[in-house]
Amino acid sequence: MIVGKVVGSVVSTRKSEKLIGQKFMIVEPVHHMKSDLSQIVAIDIIGAGIGEYVLVAQGSAARIGCGEETAPIDAAIVGIIDDGAGLE
Repeated sequence: MIVGKVVGSVVSTRKSEKLIGQKFMIVEPVHHMKSDLSQIVAIDIIGAGIGEYVLVAQGSAARIGCGEETAPIDAAIVGIIDDGAGLE
């Protein structure tokens, strides 16, 4: 799991029928969780907004969390953190 801040959004293309019309958010991991990733694109299944701090599941946990176990999803927003104070 990664904690990050939503910095943008995109809408899926037609590459996968299961993802048509899904909203994806661009998440920037908080400083101490960045490792080699500066940003993550994650499917938004809970309605996160730009500027909110979120919890992102990756890999198979992301696919299971959004109910799309066979979809080509690498990351999913699974929670919104109410108070992002002290995370950056």
